[in-house]
Amino acid sequence: MIVYLDTSSLVKLYVEETGSERIKTLVIEASLVSTSKIAYAEARAAFARKQKEDKLPIKALRSITQDLNRDWEGYFVLEITDGLIRAAGDFAEKHLLRGFDSIHLASVISLKNRTGSEVYFSSNDARLNQAARKEGIQVL
Repeated sequence: MIVYLDTSSLVKLYVEETGSERIKTLVIEASLVSTSKIAYAEARAAFARKQKEDKLPIKALRSITQDLNRDWEGYFVLEITDGLIRAAGDFAEKHLLRGFDSIHLASVISLKNRTGSEVYFSSNDARLNQAARKEGIQVL
């Protein structure tokens, strides 16, 4: 099973939130785990927000960042190309998505086209999930 994680799902691997166990199980069962290159910066921003807003100790933030850095090499990370950005713009307009969400949608569709296999999409954003379904992507 090929699984694409948007940033909201990726973060759940490193910070305990509702749904974290489900995402961890998906990753264990997957033959390939993929995400977009933008997810790294988005995840780091989410971790920093947790540290500031939820009073996550700085030591925990450093540990989470180390874990992400260690695992990042094992993910199939999709590059941001001009073609992908243009497709993301089309998806943003078509489905009224935020910019980074449209990049995740364009990325998962690109992955499906590249592999010729079924790709399962994991996100916690209802609008993004609805758009993925409309584009023929299986949403977990």
